[in-house]
Amino acid sequence: MLVTGLGLAGCVSTPKPCLPANSAALFNGKDLTGWQAVSSQPGISREQVWSVRDGVIVCQGDPIGYLHTTEKFTNFRLFVEWRWAPGKPPGNSGVFLRVNGEPRALPRCLEAQLKSGDAGDLYGFHGMKINGEASRLKQVANHALGGDLTGVKKIFGNELKPGKWNRYEIEARGGQVTVWVNGLKVNEAADCEMVSGPVALQSEGGEVHFRNVYLQPLP
Repeated sequence: MLVTGLGLAGCVSTPKPCLPANSAALFNGKDLTGWQAVSSQPGISREQVWSVRDGVIVCQGDPIGYLHTTEKFTNFRLFVEWRWAPGKPPGNSGVFLRVNGEPRALPRCLEAQLKSGDAGDLYGFHGMKINGEASRLKQVANHALGGDLTGVKKIFGNELKPGKWNRYEIEARGGQVTVWVNGLKVNEAADCEMVSGPVALQSEGGEVHFRNVYLQPLP
């Protein structure tokens, strides 16, 4: 059954998306005010990995790290559009939720996966609690970067071809996390750890672009 997103139904990948009235822009479309970067390589500046071009956040994809908001959020509905750089091989990335703990290449957080072909998968890194249907659970001990992790594989995919703009709508409400890709509900997880933390965009191989990053706070 097709289930459309709560805030953007009928408004797929448009320059000015339809949004709930109390949504706030996390990205101003001009610069990276309100965002800070963490890199796996000491001495790498934010500008060497992250930049803004024509109203789009451009991530070079190397080295591994992430760009995070200076504000923290617990319950919210997040809207973000992404694409893999046209004409280049697609890579890996993710949208991090409720980032907490020490800064490191892959932080303790929940992740909505953006790896090409896997958008909609959900993960909890470094013991971050997440649960879902047993048939879709994936558990890994001592992952090289993510420590003990649990994944909830998507129900089905709805990505467009690499180079096309896609839209994520992600709702984190208490222990429930639900994700829509291009207006279609593709995954949900339960018993997620509820902690306040930044929202972040990941650098992990392959140039990736982001735009229209909005957040609606939820009670």
